Amino acid sequence: MTHDVAHEGNLPGRGAPAAESAKLASKVPEPWLRGSLADVPVLARAVLHALALAEEDIEKWCADLSGEELNARPADVAPVAFHLRHIVRSADRLLTYAEGRQLSPEQIASLKTELDAGADRDELFEEFSAGIRSAVARVRGFAPRQFDEPRKVGKLQLPTTVGSLLIHVGEHTQRHVGQAITTSKIVIARR
Repeated sequence: MTHDVAHEGNLPGRGAPAAESAKLASKVPEPWLRGSLADVPVLARAVLHALALAEEDIEKWCADLSGEELNARPADVAPVAFHLRHIVRSADRLLTYAEGRQLSPEQIASLKTELDAGADRDELFEEFSAGIRSAVARVRGFAPRQFDEPRKVGKLQLPTTVGSLLIHVGEHTQRHVGQAITTSKIVIARR
């Protein structure tokens, strides 16, 4: 699947008009379809591909938003700024649990500011980029033998595994990327 392709029926050779097929064929495929990271264990590879796609999609759909637009709350939904903060801060928290540690007071304090208004555009994108880089390095640090190791999450010490936490980093990231894109499209439509 390439970016902007909604489903398989729109892939070249699957019923799309010739001009559309040529346009789609020239687009870069999503990270998981590039044959990349073949040296990385498959579970970690999927998470790394999700993080790469998140970075690319946020760049494509949100990088041109002004500071005011990043903080806008159409229909009182969470702003794009929240999603960018939440993506990297939640990945940090999940990876902390995967590493067998509990959250620090700084991580807990940071959690409470994710929805704060007035995010500075440059600081927001720097935090997002740095957070993605950090998550990538940390995910790469796990070996397959660790994936089934038990872990405890949160105050309730809920049971999970390293592998489940890594998978959740990828799927949770993608969930919030989708919300950021949707909010961005609404904000752009209101220009």
